[in-house]
Formats: sequence, structure tokens, C-alpha cells
Amino acid sequence: MLFLEYPKCSTCKKAKKWLDDNNVKYTDRHIVEDNPSYDELKEWYKKSGLPLKKFFNTSGILYKEMKLKDKLADMSEEEQLKLLATNGMLVKRPIIVDGENVMTGFREAEWAEKLK
Repeated sequence: MLFLEYPKCSTCKKAKKWLDDNNVKYTDRHIVEDNPSYDELKEWYKKSGLPLKKFFNTSGILYKEMKLKDKLADMSEEEQLKLLATNGMLVKRPIIVDGENVMTGFREAEWAEKLK
């Protein structure tokens, strides 16, 4: 299982603590130092069943500076995925990727259901 995080992110810290407290084994990956590639994001997006917008860090400074709220609707999926692959700060975190699950953000009930 892959756990993508930004170590300074409080939600990521809570998620990591939950994983550790529940003895879930994972490989840690810094989302900025090792940003997800276009191919990874495309695969995860397809597997997740989530709308692509759920992969964007909509509360992030960079998202707001780039005024993406207004621009995403006019961008193709391809363009959005390429944009996400340019900077880990644009990507919603944490992300969990295992065999059949891809989850963005930390919702304890959902993680408990899918990861136990």
C-alpha cells in the first residue's frame, strides 16, 4: 500500500497516526519531493471512481493563486491530469493506493471500512 503525504499537513499526520494505530502497513511517499506522475494520476483516477476534482487540493494556496476554481471546468481531463503532475502541492492529500482502493483525503470511517 502506498501512502502519499505532505509531512507538514495536519490531516496527513492524523491519517498516518490512524494507519499506525491500526497496524496498517504502508510505504510512505512525500507528495512534493516525489510528485505523482501523469500516468500514476491517470491510473489512480480511473481506479478510484471519484470525480477528477477530488484529486485537487482545493484549499491549497497554489490552487487559489492559479484561480483553478474558475479554470478547471474549461479544461479536459487530460489537461487537468497533466496540471496535477506538475506540482504535488496541487494534489489532494493524503492519498492511499492499494490493490483495489484509491482514496483522497482522510475520512476515518471510509478508511476503516476499506482498509481493514
